[in-house]
Amino acid sequence: MQTWTLLPSLALLHLFSPGGSHGRLSILIYHRVPFQPDPLFPDEGGAETFDRQMRLLTTCFNVISLFDAVQGLRQGKLPSRAACVTFDDGYADNAEVALPILQKHDIFATFFVAAGFLDGGRMWNDTVIELIRRAPGERLDLSGMGLGQFEIGTLPQRRQAIHSVLGKLKYLPPDLRRSRVEAMCALIPVRLPTNLMMTSEQIRVLHNAGMEIGGHTANHPILARLENDAARAEIATGKEMLESIIRAPVRLFAYPNGKPGNDYLPDHVRMVKDLGFDAAVSTAHGAARMGGDLYQLPRFTPWDRGQVRFTLRMAQNMLKAVEAG
Repeated sequence: MQTWTLLPSLALLHLFSPGGSHGRLSILIYHRVPFQPDPLFPDEGGAETFDRQMRLLTTCFNVISLFDAVQGLRQGKLPSRAACVTFDDGYADNAEVALPILQKHDIFATFFVAAGFLDGGRMWNDTVIELIRRAPGERLDLSGMGLGQFEIGTLPQRRQAIHSVLGKLKYLPPDLRRSRVEAMCALIPVRLPTNLMMTSEQIRVLHNAGMEIGGHTANHPILARLENDAARAEIATGKEMLESIIRAPVRLFAYPNGKPGNDYLPDHVRMVKDLGFDAAVSTAHGAARMGGDLYQLPRFTPWDRGQVRFTLRMAQNMLKAVEAG
C-alpha cells in the first residue's frame, strides 16, 4: 500500500485522535476467525479477511495492548490513533487461526474467555446454530416449544431460522432457555461438535505468546437477568478458573453481550471493581477518552473491508457519544 494513498486517512484519524490527554481509544471486538468463511455467515469472513483488517489496522493506527491502553487513559498518555484488538467467548479458532495472524502483525490482543466452556464445552447459542445447520429436511417445526416453524431448504432460510430462534431465546431466564435448547436437542437427532471452544492448553499458549487473558464470567449469562449473588459468583468464578490455568492475574473483564443498561447494570460494574479487575469493556459503540469510565470502555467492529470505508467507519466511531450503564 503506497504511503501517499494513506495520508488523507491518517490525517483524518489523527485529527480525531491526537494522543495524550485528548486521545481517543478505539477498541475492536471479534468473536470467531474461521480459516474459511462460514457458508451460513459469509459476511463475517475468515482468515483472509481478518488478516486484511489487521494489516489495515496496523497501517492506520498505533495498535497497543488493552492493558497498556488502560494505563494510557489513566495517565493521559495515549499515543495518537490508539487502537486495541479484543476477542470474546473463547473459541478454538482464536488460538488456531487468529493467533498466527496477530503475531504476523505484531499485535498483542486481549481474549475474554467464558471459562466454563473450555475443554469440550459449547455455548447455548452455538448449540442452536449447529442444530439448525445440521437439521435434516427442508422444514423445521419448533412450535411445540414456542419457537415457531421454519423453512430450511436453503442456507439463507437456515440463517433466518437461526436469527429468529436466537432472538426468542436470548433473554429468557437461564433455566427456561436451557430447557428449550434441550428440547431442541431431543427433537433434532444430529451429532454436535465438541471442539468449538478452546482447551486450557490453548489458553496457556495465548498467555505464553504475550496475549492478555480476560474474564467473561464462567457461563456467559446476561448478568442483568441474574440475582446479584449469582452474578457476582459468575464473575468471580470465571476469574478464578482462568487464573488457575495461566497462573497469573486476570486483570480485565468483558460483560457478556455487553449492552449498558440492558445486559449489565451499575451493580455489576461495582462487582467488577470490587473483585479486583483493573478495567472492563462493554459493547457500546464509541471511543474511550481520558476521564471516561474505565469499567465501561466502549468497543465495536468495523466490518468494512476497503481502506476508505474502514477509515471513515473508525472516524465515525470516534465521534459517537459513549452510552453508559
